[in-house]
Amino acid sequence: MAGLINNLLILFLVFQNVCLGFRSPLSVFKRYKDTTRSLSSECLGSDQPVISLGLSDFALDIRMPGVTPKQSDTYLCMSVPLPVDDEAYVVDFKPHASMDTVHHMLLFGCNEPSSTENYWDCDEGTCKDKSNILYAWARNAPPTRLPKGVGFRVGGETGGRFFVLQVHYGDISAFRDKHKDCSGVTLHLTHQKQPLIAGMYLMMSVNTVIPPGEKVVDADIACHYKRFPMHLFAYRVHTHRLGKVVSGYRVRNGQWTLIGRQSPQLPQAFYPVEHPVDVNYDDILAARCVFSGEGRTTETRIGGTANDEMCNFYIMYYMEAKHAVSYMTCTQNANPEMFRNIPQEANIPIPVKSDMLKVTHGHNEETKGTDKSSLLHQSKKEEEEILDQGDFYSLLSKLLGERKDVVHVHKHNPTEKAESDFVAEIANVVQKKDLARQITNHDERDNTILVRDRIHKFHRLESTLRPPENRHFSLRQPKHGEGSWEKGHTGDFHMEEAVEWPGLDLKLGQVSGLALDPENNLVIFHRGDHVWDENSFDSKFVYQQRGLGPIEQNTILVLNPSDAKLLHSMGKSLFYLPHGLSIDKNGNYWVTDVALHQVFKLGAHDKEPLLILGVALQPGSDRNHFCQPTDVAVDPITGSIYISDGYCNSRVIQFSPKGLYVMQWGEGTETSLGRARPGQFHIPHSLALIPDFSQLCVADRENGRIQCFRLETGEFIREIKHKSFGRELFAVSYVPGGLLFAVNGMPYPGEAEPVQGFVMNFSTGEIIDTFIPLRKNFEMPHDVVASEDKTVFVGDVHARAVWKFASTEKMEHRSVKKAGIEVQEIKESETIVEARLKNTPESTDHLKKQEKQHLVQQSSAGVSFVLITTLLIIPVVVLLAILLFIRWRKTTVYGVELQI
Repeated sequence: MAGLINNLLILFLVFQNVCLGFRSPLSVFKRYKDTTRSLSSECLGSDQPVISLGLSDFALDIRMPGVTPKQSDTYLCMSVPLPVDDEAYVVDFKPHASMDTVHHMLLFGCNEPSSTENYWDCDEGTCKDKSNILYAWARNAPPTRLPKGVGFRVGGETGGRFFVLQVHYGDISAFRDKHKDCSGVTLHLTHQKQPLIAGMYLMMSVNTVIPPGEKVVDADIACHYKRFPMHLFAYRVHTHRLGKVVSGYRVRNGQWTLIGRQSPQLPQAFYPVEHPVDVNYDDILAARCVFSGEGRTTETRIGGTANDEMCNFYIMYYMEAKHAVSYMTCTQNANPEMFRNIPQEANIPIPVKSDMLKVTHGHNEETKGTDKSSLLHQSKKEEEEILDQGDFYSLLSKLLGERKDVVHVHKHNPTEKAESDFVAEIANVVQKKDLARQITNHDERDNTILVRDRIHKFHRLESTLRPPENRHFSLRQPKHGEGSWEKGHTGDFHMEEAVEWPGLDLKLGQVSGLALDPENNLVIFHRGDHVWDENSFDSKFVYQQRGLGPIEQNTILVLNPSDAKLLHSMGKSLFYLPHGLSIDKNGNYWVTDVALHQVFKLGAHDKEPLLILGVALQPGSDRNHFCQPTDVAVDPITGSIYISDGYCNSRVIQFSPKGLYVMQWGEGTETSLGRARPGQFHIPHSLALIPDFSQLCVADRENGRIQCFRLETGEFIREIKHKSFGRELFAVSYVPGGLLFAVNGMPYPGEAEPVQGFVMNFSTGEIIDTFIPLRKNFEMPHDVVASEDKTVFVGDVHARAVWKFASTEKMEHRSVKKAGIEVQEIKESETIVEARLKNTPESTDHLKKQEKQHLVQQSSAGVSFVLITTLLIIPVVVLLAILLFIRWRKTTVYGVELQI
């Protein structure tokens, strides 16, 4: 009997082992063996990438396959498939890299790597689909330790099936001996379900400016937390050379609790949170970076080069598995006033030993014996080099410096950069070095602006030599179907910011829409205290923050366009996330709400909507549903309603004046086929109705173009696309008579097109002028509206500001002061423009002399006319005389012959 029991136990154990074998890594080793890399003999890593650690655990060795980078700042990627099909959890990391050869490493999880090669240049991308960052290492950081029961989820239905390793080789001087590199990381994975899932939360400042010579500059970041509880266990700080200390806090009921505080000049490691901190719903996460501008001669901004700065506070956290979110971010300061109460320690620098500073910045021991001049030369050289070009933090910072309004959770490419989608996309965008937003050198940009301003000043002076009729555009109303602008006719038209307009100082939320009412008053649509961020929507585009309730502030503001005084306000407790705004000929407001997935028609003074299209909080793509609609246009003749829909759908829908469905057109862009075809959209973001031509123009945002269609049929007519648009075009506005205005997005890396406004000839599509603000800078211009007198307003969703621009024609009776030069324009029988040094009294003799010169020019013009006429008449008279002589001669000769 005992023997029978023993045999049964043995059979049971064997059966159990066989069953576990189906999910053990050993059961898939044969399948995985074919993809095993043959590492260089010079590498010390194991040539067996998967090592069993028991029935449910295994180690995965991810190493570069013996590479030798050929130039500095090289980014190489390689991929390893997850050797199991079912769900697994990464519970530990062990890096294998040295700062002598590697600047940083990033580990991504995704379903489809960008290449199937053994390794490839990361310029080709990292992952083709959405990716999550699992691990980051830099500068001899120690191994990251996850708490017990905590893991990063991979595989299964929701986790990635591939690991992609990205290695940045900064300085390749260590490869002079042509040796092979096998840097990488070893993962400890388990099949045992982890009750707690790890994630990362990134806090970043995106608009910090450090004045030259300023001793202390604070960069503050703060966001309200609106999710299930999370527990913080590690943190990391990052700045460039001007950073002194970075601190992070949880603020609850006014009490500040330290998460972590460290000098960014120490090794870039994840440090454990000394006293674990939990974060609950409605807590505030706050961070401060302290900089010093001493030693700099120009202002320093956020960017990716040694001349720029960064302010990043990076947190590792874990959450209960059922509520887990793998990645979150904060890029704004939701409550600046509260930083008055930040603990004093946040502004106390942490001492750093000189030898530790050398290790941090990669100096070798040989520098100890060098003289000061060589050190200064080395420092200068480093300032000229690209720093952290591919670093995780650099990529994110440059991405933000670029765009940004929103980045959408459901997109695989960077989308709206207004803080909505900004973050879910970050993990996806960071995977491609070439998608990181490159911030151009600000000195170069300032010089460019100065040169352009001088050119415009020269053209204004030069224009006085032309006849007055050539100074102004004829903006007559064109006949239907015909333009009023001659091709190539640009004159000296130029837009400049109206610097005296006080509207830039308005206290606004995220500015999403602008319009002008029938009285030409400016109407602003903003989001109050609501923001569109990574917590706003789930993967099915359902709004997740209904618990916040509607916005309690008035979201629609009517301002005097001259002095920005508030005339009227409305829209309280109606909207969750405002987006588009337009006004019909009767003064009704048409607005869209991307959270409600609805379109509203509102009377200017009505408390309740006159018409609602769409179903509240229900995204969809049929005739009765929208998915994050963006804008509305109403035909002033027929009353037909056109809606661009939107972030999730790629279509334009026409409704009757009563809201009945009529038709729709458009489809999504097939990015794999290259250039988008006519009628394809990648976020139809803004509409401009062109009644003069019976057309509807759409700002096809992510395709960086304007598409125009026939109103009656939706038939594609033409595309307006310029290289200077860059890859994104956010908004478009039309002025009756032939002017088209637009604003673009921030440039992609390696591209020089700045964020700016455009003035175009609608008939030809050519760019007449570009414009940028003089006060502040565009961060993410989200909407533009223009009046018939060529006054333009631009609303910025990130800067939370509205700029006013006017043409120089409108300013001709004012003094224009720039760079110490004043240009005074005086209108008499003709326009006389006179340039003089600032504060120099005007000379009446000089005016008389100039008027005399003007009369001489007129007299000269008259003499020239008489002279030219005389010169033309003389040859004609001579020719007639010759003809008469020939005729007389022939008559005489023939007459003699006849007589003979």
